[in-house]
Amino acid sequence: MKRIYGPVPSRRLGLSLGLDIVPFKTCTLSCVYCQLGRTTRLTPLRHTYAAAGEVLKELRGFLAKGGKADYITFSGSGEPTLNSSLGDMIAGIRKMTSVPVCVITNGTLLYDKKVRKDLSRADLVIPSLDAVSPRVFRKVNRPAPALRIEKIMKGLVKFSRIFRGKIWLEIMLVKGVNDTPSEIKKLKEAVRMIRPDKIHINTPVRPPAALSAKPPSGKRLREIVRILGRECEVICERHIKKKRLCMDANARAILSIMRRRPVTVRDIVSSLGIDEGSVVKELLILVKLKKIKAQKRNRRTYYTAH
Repeated sequence: MKRIYGPVPSRRLGLSLGLDIVPFKTCTLSCVYCQLGRTTRLTPLRHTYAAAGEVLKELRGFLAKGGKADYITFSGSGEPTLNSSLGDMIAGIRKMTSVPVCVITNGTLLYDKKVRKDLSRADLVIPSLDAVSPRVFRKVNRPAPALRIEKIMKGLVKFSRIFRGKIWLEIMLVKGVNDTPSEIKKLKEAVRMIRPDKIHINTPVRPPAALSAKPPSGKRLREIVRILGRECEVICERHIKKKRLCMDANARAILSIMRRRPVTVRDIVSSLGIDEGSVVKELLILVKLKKIKAQKRNRRTYYTAH
């Protein structure tokens, strides 16, 4: 399948069946902490990167074979709201299965009424908000030139007023960048306006796009959780039985190479002829399964088998 991956173990969603509906690293932001590296197609413009019929056909095949998941999740290697057919996809899924639909988004396009309408059909939306100050927003998220945090904030607040599902707001904290007292105070005020059901604090764990992106100390994280309130928690890996997961042929082939030598994403693409986006998705699954580990050497990320 081209657009569906998993199910993969998720820290928050149990077994999550991923739907990747934009090309690799097509995003509105190029965040310093992104585990997929710098964005290669930085754009705020929506386009039909994958047709709704194509995605729904793959999902129908997965379900027909007895495939199960706790959530069907739009996420992957780019920003899903950039796909202008997102609303049609969610509507088609709701007719096909009772499995709840989640959209993991950076929230940058919620100023667009059509995007808000598309996302209103989901059961759960997990938007990001890493900064409120324009300077800090530019530093941590490195947005497309047309994007302004003030406009993004207004979109988030408008969406929170119309959405009938759950909103879990995610904040990725980078040491010395957006964990300062002044920025946390502004984030608290933003949270008050958005009124999410939960606030998830995350930190850079896997090798980030910028080597300077480091997590705050445990002490600082606990302080921030207290400031942001009782709905706030630092998210961590959930334990999910590995027997419920399976590796496909691509994952087994990747592991076979790694058992011989450390490799980069480009090494795998060259060796196996798999497209880069698919390789990254397989690597994320293998990391979650604790089959492989990532290490930074000379500004490159190498993967090795455990």
